[in-house]
Amino acid sequence: MAKHTCGGSTSLEETNVLHIREQIPNLVGVAKFLKALSDETRLKIAYALTIEQELCVCDVAEIIGSSVATASHHLRYLRDHHLAKAERKGKQMFYSLADDHVYQIVKIAYEHSMEEEAK
Repeated sequence: MAKHTCGGSTSLEETNVLHIREQIPNLVGVAKFLKALSDETRLKIAYALTIEQELCVCDVAEIIGSSVATASHHLRYLRDHHLAKAERKGKQMFYSLADDHVYQIVKIAYEHSMEEEAK
């Protein structure tokens, strides 16, 4: 196939473009996952859960400087988007990260941002 042009420069052959396009999976879930972490408060909560494996709602509220209701709202959002899990212990709800993937993504994103700031 012939190459096509992109703003005056030559791009990949059309067959390569089609081959790549066919390999890209449905990324809606990934976009929702990243959107859930795009809020600074929710990211702060997720990062706090990389430091302490489990936190109750009232501790999260203190950490982020908000009301218990606001903390609960953010925690529920993280849980609903499969980034956190909840467990009731007596009258309190305790939250932790959903799995090691979430832990790694939060830590790697932070490390990347620190590398970019150092440049």
